Amino acid sequence: MNDSPDSTIRFREVARQLKEELLSGMYGKEGRMPSEAQLVKRFGVSRPTVAKALSLLGNEGLVERRAGSGTYAKAGRRTETSANLLALLVPSLGNTEIFQLICGEIASLARVHNYGLVWGGSDLPKLDPELSLRHSEELCRQFIERRVSGVFFAPHELVQDKEESNRSMAVMLREAGIPVVLLDRDLTPFPGRSDFDLVGIDNLAGGYMLAEHLIKLGCTRIHFVSRPLSAPTVEARIAGVREALGRHGIEPERGWIHVGDLDDKKFVRGLTGPLRPDAYVCANDHTAALLMRELQKCNIRVPQDVRVLGFDDVKFATLVSPPLTTVQQPCREIALTAFRAMMDRHADPTLPACHLTLAPRLVIRDSCGAYLRRPG
Repeated sequence: MNDSPDSTIRFREVARQLKEELLSGMYGKEGRMPSEAQLVKRFGVSRPTVAKALSLLGNEGLVERRAGSGTYAKAGRRTETSANLLALLVPSLGNTEIFQLICGEIASLARVHNYGLVWGGSDLPKLDPELSLRHSEELCRQFIERRVSGVFFAPHELVQDKEESNRSMAVMLREAGIPVVLLDRDLTPFPGRSDFDLVGIDNLAGGYMLAEHLIKLGCTRIHFVSRPLSAPTVEARIAGVREALGRHGIEPERGWIHVGDLDDKKFVRGLTGPLRPDAYVCANDHTAALLMRELQKCNIRVPQDVRVLGFDDVKFATLVSPPLTTVQQPCREIALTAFRAMMDRHADPTLPACHLTLAPRLVIRDSCGAYLRRPG
């Protein structure tokens, strides 16, 4: 992986984040830190950049390298507690672009307000959900031991028993007197609401926007595609699509919601067969990109033969072909609102739980067919 031209800034940023974690005691009594390979994946930089950051921390007397074993926090340099220490519990941080952006903004706000920030959940193998759950539970215990002053928590998805585990972790933190602000998604299935503060986009409105846009383009057979065990936000997006269809007097087709894995050939055949609809609205941009890849393999053209829409407006939405019509997540505004919610919770712990939703924005590109040439 090649570093960007601002590699000097990058290695100092990596060192700064690791220093905050070291001083917070995040790595426990043993003090063992993630491997260089894990740090490369977490921060999206090259191995030399990670090595340079660790060398800087070594020069400051914060870490030591043990041949054949790894890198360890030096004993005696870890603080036991901090009243001005916030924590991030974001299991999919290393794999989800919107959380990287949101958490980056929260980190900036924390620095401005003289808070340290512990990053948790970003250096795990992508395809090991059980390990991810166990790791998150261990992080919760560490946060409690260090008496952090607040946790920003993006609950797990795509994992069996996620609702019980997510709820258990949030309650564990609250019973320890640590405020919790949920990012993007709730602990309970839509349309239910938990009794924790939540900040995210209005997903129902976003789903409605996408479907209404397609209806204005002449589509009446609109289907939805998502992965199993998705977050409650996806159910809200489905509800928004259903509401738009109903408002325009369109009855959804039987079996219009498709839940499956796009690596499953049988599931893909059901999406690319002759009975395909006018358009697919996907749970997120990643799902939309995978679907477009499968359609292309079957010589099905997007948007000429079928239209495909996503959700999130991540970076590669403009890089796929054709570029993806989607709903933009206002990451900076989500971070700012979440930080303010945490400060309000600190100021008055007796405040009722609040659900703060931000307005979505439709981003129109080629995949919806809006720019197709019309007859005449």
